[in-house]
This record gives sequence, structure tokens and C-alpha cells, in this order.
Amino acid sequence: MGWARNLLGVGLATQALPLEAAASLAVNQPAEVGADYYEKLGVTKIINAAGTYTILTASTMPPSVQTAVAQAAKHPVRLLDLQRKSGEYLAQRLRCEAAMVTAGASSALTLGTAACIDAMNNAPIQAVPMQVGNLRNEVIIQKVHRYGYDHAIENCGVRFVEVQTLEDYKKAFTDRTVMAHFFNAAEGGQISREDWVRIAHQHSVPCFNDAAADVPPISNLWNYTQMGFDLVTFSGGKGIRGPQNAGLLLGRKDLIAAAAATNNPFDEGVGRGMKVAKEQIVGMVAAVDWLLSQSDEEMEAEFRRRADRIVATLKDIPTIDSSIVVPAIANHVPHLLIRYDQQRVKIAPIDVAKNLRSGNPSVELNPSTGRREGSSGLHSDENTIVVGVWMLEPGEDLIVARRLREVLSNAVSA
Repeated sequence: MGWARNLLGVGLATQALPLEAAASLAVNQPAEVGADYYEKLGVTKIINAAGTYTILTASTMPPSVQTAVAQAAKHPVRLLDLQRKSGEYLAQRLRCEAAMVTAGASSALTLGTAACIDAMNNAPIQAVPMQVGNLRNEVIIQKVHRYGYDHAIENCGVRFVEVQTLEDYKKAFTDRTVMAHFFNAAEGGQISREDWVRIAHQHSVPCFNDAAADVPPISNLWNYTQMGFDLVTFSGGKGIRGPQNAGLLLGRKDLIAAAAATNNPFDEGVGRGMKVAKEQIVGMVAAVDWLLSQSDEEMEAEFRRRADRIVATLKDIPTIDSSIVVPAIANHVPHLLIRYDQQRVKIAPIDVAKNLRSGNPSVELNPSTGRREGSSGLHSDENTIVVGVWMLEPGEDLIVARRLREVLSNAVSA
């Protein structure tokens, strides 16, 4: 029985126990408080006053989601069983035909495109991407909807056909069209979502909507599938508050099945390397449960309270002026914009951001701070500090306020 003792790590006291009892003891031992590996590795922790940016490790998971992830890590399961049952559960909760957890929204773009290629060509999954040049392989997109993530679609070997007007769109469909793609947060475009879906369906072509960062409002999780989009993706690590390396692909049952067939753990498909661990699948399910227990109104009220507390701390800084902006689509939550007369407060916003970043604790302001090329929906400039309040942990709004006050007060001219 000594081998069982060593395998299970339950100590000498388990030698006389049956294997099942020893295993039960091991599983139910109180969890030890582990090492702080950020500290061990010398990685600086930050206060996230920016938002759900990938480069800042995106959102923080609520306690219930963290607990679900930790519980999932304790037990092996059959992956296909977990994928199937989580998809069924999510589809029911999100009011769509079918759903799957993906390795982020970018993975969902690749898997969804592969699914459309397979379905529209009746092709084997091995055809993507190397044989796609010989198949229906054209994806129609509005010119202003070309964006930094559409390479995830091109990974399937497709060719984009760009259109601008509704007439362009109607004429773009050929016997090589395989999909029509819509970037939900695009700032511009002459063709509405409704027209995009309507025209594509007249040609029996599936429509894909990338709405990665477009929660809240919570209802967007079903608005677009119910509008008629055949596939919709959301990032898990943004407003849903799930694991950063997870996402959702929602939509038509046949297309979700085709996407699943080209995904891990199957060897032949383009998605083989896009693994989603059991912890991330459970984490996404738990995050959806958490989000559906919230309300848009309560979340927005809390974010506004955080912004108000920061403003109150800065009220005696000379010439200080503030406003709250809610981007129309992506990151649709209150952001605090702060401006001041730089003749009186002699520091540029971009230098405020550098100062807060290098301080202790390290604070990251929204990357739109001091820049014209801000994030989608956040139209900043060189004279504006942008504070993203929604990823702050309890009490961190006051820390951000104190640090801003210190930096700005030190720059006030006599």
C-alpha cells in the first residue's frame, strides 16, 4: 500500500486505509494557502483603472467565478461531455439554438468561419485552411469594418470582399460567397445590422457578428442572435467577467456543431491548438450565471459612484473639470474624463499616466489618456485623463483618487 501513500500524498497515517478511503482523505484535505507567484516572479501587481484590455490581463473574475474555477481544477472529467453539456446549458440561458466555450473571441472567429466554410461547401474539416482556395471562400465585409482582429478569419484561408453601400453589398454575393461578417462596434458603415442579415439570408449565406467587447448591456447576449445573426461571439474576459482565455460562440445549431467538430480535442481541424481547459469552460458558465444575476442599472450606478468619489477628491485642484462618458457600443460603461488648465496644473495627462504607472501601488489609467487615438467610443485628446472605473476592486477608487490628487497637486503652479 506504500505506493498508494506516495501517489496520494496523504502521509504515513493512510498506509492501513483502503485506497478509496485514502483518496477521499487526500481530496478533502484543507487547501493550503499557496505562494504568491506574482511576488515570487517579481511581477508588479497593478490597480486597473483602464478597462478590460488584454494587455492588462482583462477583467477580474467575481468571487463566485473564482470559486467555480478552483472547484473545477480538482476533478478530471470527460472533455466532450463537459463541452456538450456546458453548451446546452449556455444556449438555454442565452436564448439561442446552440453555444460553445472557445479560447477567447479570436478563436471563435476562426472556428465560426471554419464552420461556415464546411457547411457551405459540404467539405471535410481537413480542408481548412489549405484547400480553401479551391472552395467557396469569399467573406463579405464593410470596408470600415476591417479591424485588427479579422486576421482570425483570414486564418481559415478566406478572401475578404469589401463593400461600402447597400447596393455594393447586394452585388457582392456570388457563388463563391461563404460568409458575411459584421464588426459590431465599428464606428461607421452605411449598412445596418438588420439589412446585413436580411440581404445575406436572401442569398442563403450565414452572417457572423463579432460583438467581443459589447457587454453590457446584458441583453446583447441574445439581442444579436434573435436579430438573425447565425453566429455571434463574445469575449469571456471583458464585461462577462469570465476567464481571460475563454469566449462564447453562439448561434445556429448546425454551425455550432461544425465549429465543435473542427475544435480541440479533434486532431484534423484548424482549432486543434485552441484548447479550452475544464477550468475555463466551467468558469465561463459560472460567469454567465453571475452576470445574469446582475442588472445593468445596478452596475452602472456603482460605476458612477466610483467616478463621483474620485471627482470629489480632486475638487480643489485648480481648474479641474470632469465628465462621465458611456461609449455607445463597446465597453458600454461609465468612464471618467478629467481635464484642467495646463497653465495652472503644469503636467500633461500622458505624464500623469506615466507617474501613476511608476508609483506604488502601480495604477494603469485608460490608454486613451493624453491621446487622440483612443479606444472605440472613447474620443479623448492630449488634454484629457481617462479613468476606467469598472475593473476597480472595492476601495481602489479611493486609491486612484489619492494618487491623482498627489500628482496633480504637485504640479500646481504658484
